[in-house]
Amino acid sequence: MEFSDFGLDRKIMSTVEHLGFNKPTEIQQQAIPAAMTGQDLIASSKTGSGKTLAFIIPAMQRLMKNRPLSKRDPRVVILTPTRELAKQVFNQLRIFTAGSQFKAVLILGGENFNDQVKTLAKDPHFIVATPGRLADHLTQRHFHLNGLELLILDEADRMLDLGFAEQLNQINQAADHRKRQTLMFSATLDHAQVNDFALALLKKPKRIAIGSAHTEHKDIIKRFYLCDNLTHKEQLLTHLIAQEDHQQMIIFTATRADTDRLSTMLTNQGLSTVALSGELSQSQRNQIMAGFSKGLQKILITTDLASRGLDLVNVSHVINFDMPKHTEEFVHRIGRTGRAGSKGFAISLVGPKDWLSFKNVEGFLQQKLKFDVIDGLKAKFKGLKAKQAPTTKKVKTAKKPAVTNQSAKAKSVVRKSFLAQDAGDLPVLKRKQAIAPQDIDSEESK
Repeated sequence: MEFSDFGLDRKIMSTVEHLGFNKPTEIQQQAIPAAMTGQDLIASSKTGSGKTLAFIIPAMQRLMKNRPLSKRDPRVVILTPTRELAKQVFNQLRIFTAGSQFKAVLILGGENFNDQVKTLAKDPHFIVATPGRLADHLTQRHFHLNGLELLILDEADRMLDLGFAEQLNQINQAADHRKRQTLMFSATLDHAQVNDFALALLKKPKRIAIGSAHTEHKDIIKRFYLCDNLTHKEQLLTHLIAQEDHQQMIIFTATRADTDRLSTMLTNQGLSTVALSGELSQSQRNQIMAGFSKGLQKILITTDLASRGLDLVNVSHVINFDMPKHTEEFVHRIGRTGRAGSKGFAISLVGPKDWLSFKNVEGFLQQKLKFDVIDGLKAKFKGLKAKQAPTTKKVKTAKKPAVTNQSAKAKSVVRKSFLAQDAGDLPVLKRKQAIAPQDIDSEESK
């Protein structure tokens, strides 16, 4: 199948050809024709599969072929979980809207609110946004969604994990009419909250699942190394950076403090390094990502902030300095490499504190993972043994003496009160005569 088989508008086809695309990816082959029929859609595919174009192309086709429901309301809203992903989607969308009558705007948290009010007042056709900030503008009635034709949720699972369910429901209710179409994309359909949310938002949706989160990414080679402690990890990291033939590299850490510390350490070693963390302002983050995407730095050190959505084609290596807390983030992290058919390498350092996360990843991928060893840097740590459920020991109880007929008979006549007439039934016991006090000395002298 080729893009020309979809029956797209010639302007869309011209843009696709300009981008150098001939054959659609698997998710594009299934999602584009389904979305063009006007049917609701819930779809999942592995990262780097080209799903952004799987919703941008049918959105553009709809606006070109159909009359708007409203003169002022936006026709398409695209929601993403992070500002970085929203910016990337917006940049791809602008390639298609360039030279057309359609206006697209980007609405993100952390940017000037009043400037966004002015932008929304210009009646854009497309809005690409993060759900929190868009819901704020909706609450203050800076725009309306009565005429919305297409609602697109990119990485819906991530938005729900980040706690945006209330804002998503608010946006959905503001545009709740029978002519609205909804496209929902998720990293996995094995997500209870996503499925519940889909029941509320979608009308008889078509379900598309291309592979799964467990599917092996054929373009990514994974390697794992055991580590004894933090110092050992840093030694392995330094060795790997020096020995691996890489274009650009992303190093994922668990905390902002680790991000800053490693950035300082590698910079002091003379390496071209930049750090990205959530505490930076949006403009600082934009500047860092723009510089890295242009190749101004060779190494980007970050938390999971950059694990999703960023399409950086020159990233040949991903290193998990710390294993991710959330198992599915492993797939998104390593998905920053091996894109567009290029080979990628994903290297993970596993210490005692990472062991549980490693075992969870192993179970998530449904495969037994092996460890590589670097000469001179072999770890003493071999992994943690699984805790066994405590076993209860059987306590041996002494055998009770056999009950004789006589004692059984004695038990049978025991009553709560003792009556005088019962005395005749009791056995007569003879007791030795007590020793008188004056006889004690004589008894002991015997």
